[in-house]
Amino acid sequence: MRTINAPPPLGGFALFLALFLVQSCRQASDPDAGPNQTGAKNSDTTGLQMERFDPLDDVIGLNERWAGDLDGMAARRRIRALVPYSPTNYYINGAERSGMAYEAMSYFEKELNSHRGRAHKISIVFIPLTRDQLIPALVEGYGDIVVAGLTITPERQKVVDFSAPVFTGAREVLATGPGAAPGQNDEILLGQTVYIRRSSSFFEHLQPVNDSLRQMGKPEIGIALVEERLEDEDILEMVNAGLFGMTIIDEEKGRFWAQVFTGLTIHHNIAIHEGGEVAWAIRKGSPGLKAAVDEFVLRNRKGQLLGNVIFNRYLTKADYVKKALSYEDRLRFRATRDCFMKYGKQYELDWLLLAAQGFQESRLTTGLVSPAGAVGIMQIKPSTAEDPNVGIPEIHSLEGNIEAGAKYLRFLIDQYFVSPDIDSLNAGLFAVAANNAGPARIRNLQKKAEDRGLDPNVWFDNVEVIAAREIGQETVAYVSNIYKYYSSYRSLARYVAQTGKDPFEDW
Repeated sequence: MRTINAPPPLGGFALFLALFLVQSCRQASDPDAGPNQTGAKNSDTTGLQMERFDPLDDVIGLNERWAGDLDGMAARRRIRALVPYSPTNYYINGAERSGMAYEAMSYFEKELNSHRGRAHKISIVFIPLTRDQLIPALVEGYGDIVVAGLTITPERQKVVDFSAPVFTGAREVLATGPGAAPGQNDEILLGQTVYIRRSSSFFEHLQPVNDSLRQMGKPEIGIALVEERLEDEDILEMVNAGLFGMTIIDEEKGRFWAQVFTGLTIHHNIAIHEGGEVAWAIRKGSPGLKAAVDEFVLRNRKGQLLGNVIFNRYLTKADYVKKALSYEDRLRFRATRDCFMKYGKQYELDWLLLAAQGFQESRLTTGLVSPAGAVGIMQIKPSTAEDPNVGIPEIHSLEGNIEAGAKYLRFLIDQYFVSPDIDSLNAGLFAVAANNAGPARIRNLQKKAEDRGLDPNVWFDNVEVIAAREIGQETVAYVSNIYKYYSSYRSLARYVAQTGKDPFEDW
């Protein structure tokens, strides 16, 4: 079998992996904010009365290793739910949360506590992890239950128990992008490469498929392993953008995300696995928890009222997510990249990070003026451009605007984030965070991260966590957006370097 490690197109996503899907809106009222601020606010969708949420609580939950059953959890008054972070599964917006896992576990918490006095109520603590960490963390006692839409597989059953299925009849089908050749049957897969996570059920289910192909003397299906921080929708977005050729996806997810990424084709007639069962995972040796979960699931899974409500809310209409990197966006990237390369080199910045910031600020739209007076692709305020540390007043031209943005980013790095303990990528991430929230605030968040035992020199999973707690979703989303676009551009650049082709010519 041909298995390769794909270059990580979105490598390094942090605890708040999917915040890039939130549409930003500009604010200018905070006196400590930098020249550019973006943010959004969603509402809690469950309608349940939950205690106020502190994002740091979930992270601190990872520090404790404990293995026991429901009676021990009741004595401890908490159950730790391990979840992947995504808009459809578990999503943080400031002090509010949403997603299928969040809603289901919130109702499970309510049911568990229906006959308990106030002094004995159990709380659900959500701990977001990448998918490859979910089952190991459960087995090792860093969580009590995994709520991640996991398909039951023989390999997984060797190490964990599963609840009664929350969904049956799952199909794993082919998804291709705009440049793929049409195919009427599974012959389209022969000799081709699919991009998937090693931890996915897709990887496990492709093994017998390739065994059969090998026995028949047919070309096997190549497997490119992508970074585990990528959720299914991230991989689909890369397929939609033409960066990956094809992938395998759960059919219901594919149907949903095809509403967002309109270049996708979901091949409902080409399945590598059918009749799958999706369930929650529970640590072996937890019969009490399993019994309680099974009772809840059987009454509330898809096909029952609550299960249908949650499923339809998150996997039917795609109005709450937005498409990134459209065809027009890619053309604007092509038209501006030489300028980003020029000033990235001049100011010793990764030009792709600079371009990603421009995409976040304006979708690379020249001539854009915000209500707060920020101008152009980099959304530079005249006062920033005229500052002696920048000194580029002509920000209405393409070159002047991008140079001003680059010079200001270089100033932020040199003034606030130069340290042998901060690598170049994190220095850039801290600078774009400071561009959004103000450098003094970011330096203060670094100090608080260190006080909490986190790494003050690393943004993702460290200072980012404190930012979510102290100043809400806005800056976290801003940096996550930029990193996501930066990683996408890196994949485009890698594609050109490896093939000598310009993907824009083909789209």
